[in-house]
Amino acid sequence: MSLYEKILNRKEKISLIGLGYVGLPIAVAFAKKTDVIGFDVNKEKINLYKDGIDPTREVGSEAIKNTTVDFTSDETKLREARFHIVAVPTPVKGDRTPDLAPVESASSTLGRNLTKGSIVVYESTVFPGVTEDICVPILEKESGLKCGVDFKVGYSPERINPGDTEHRLENIIKVVSGMDEETLDTVARVYGLVVNVGVFKAESIKVAEAAKVIENAQRDINIAFMNELSIIFNKLGIDTKAVLEAAGTKWNFLDFSPGLVGGHCIGVDPYYLTYKAEQVGYHSQIILSGRKINDDMGKYVAENTVKKMIKANKQINGSKVVVFGITFKENCPDVRNTKILDIIEELEDYGIEVKVVDPVADTEDLWREYRINPCIWEEITDIDAVIFAVPHKEFNAIKLEDIKRMFRPISNIFSDVMKEIAATSESDVDIVNNCVLIDVKGMFNRQEAEQMGYIYWRL
Repeated sequence: MSLYEKILNRKEKISLIGLGYVGLPIAVAFAKKTDVIGFDVNKEKINLYKDGIDPTREVGSEAIKNTTVDFTSDETKLREARFHIVAVPTPVKGDRTPDLAPVESASSTLGRNLTKGSIVVYESTVFPGVTEDICVPILEKESGLKCGVDFKVGYSPERINPGDTEHRLENIIKVVSGMDEETLDTVARVYGLVVNVGVFKAESIKVAEAAKVIENAQRDINIAFMNELSIIFNKLGIDTKAVLEAAGTKWNFLDFSPGLVGGHCIGVDPYYLTYKAEQVGYHSQIILSGRKINDDMGKYVAENTVKKMIKANKQINGSKVVVFGITFKENCPDVRNTKILDIIEELEDYGIEVKVVDPVADTEDLWREYRINPCIWEEITDIDAVIFAVPHKEFNAIKLEDIKRMFRPISNIFSDVMKEIAATSESDVDIVNNCVLIDVKGMFNRQEAEQMGYIYWRL
């Protein structure tokens, strides 16, 4: 009986090493078909899962309560499985070079508990060569086993999109690879248990690694182009969203929009590719240029916020701004590598007090990572500007009338005087319309906002 058949008949188990936004959905999906051990070094996270709580919101607490996944932080439990999937983060260091510490640590942990006849599949985003040249030696050293003789390896890049309820593991074509044909066939058949739309067999592990790292690099470059257009059109006094709507009527125009690029994928993966390129003597031009544009967009948003506040005759030092949304993307609690922080830090450099509203963000991670406690928006008053940075669906119910109530009131006598000054002034200082609305992703209708007296700006 093959390993695949043993897994299917529950005579062998699958293990998931790393139960974050990627690993958890995979574990839950496989548990519907076979026996699964879910391992993570974070004991607090494991306890939440055991209590039926899903802090990632990727599968939902109800699914966690009903799953048969054996959640554990006891690494020796990995010895009970013979098909292992490693799904740990692969971030970058402060100097923007790959930080392989998580995947190396996971390899060490798994190696200490690896048994003969096992297959190890990596899902973490890496540059070509990491699986075979870095991970395999660690597995061999820790286990005392020989790759290709006592165990085999494969690579199947994760394609789960956190916060996306449409594109899930089950309906995204899965790229799979293996060190030989037998391993490739087993990996393909195992993933075929949970991927309804089928798998694509890459010709080698390095090809699969490269395919993954360019997927996000390509998206990063396209968003960088949109961000550069936004900067140009802003200087020309043209609305970028209106331009894109017009251009989008052509059948082959690519549907991208400007925005902040953070998180643990798009804003990180290109650096893995350029790092490897440097090792072989090539300095990236397009990829790194796109990265620079996207990395600077938080500061760009903050600078334009200050400009609009000056136009509204605001005192900058000591003013108060509220930012709606701090996660790296909409409808997702993940705050890792969020570029909204760049906006906040830049505003604080101007002496501005910044409040954050985000009902979606993981509050514990938010405090642990950035020492930020979110506020309830209904309780915020006396602000000088508002920034809608992340378009969570929870914000859809907020109306332009609601936002105005948060602003610092102007006394009637003072307001009448200002109106007189404004009527005779030839300057571009807008004294009457002092409500500054920065709508990063275009959640609101521009014309409606301006008709209501907002000083409005968006990418």
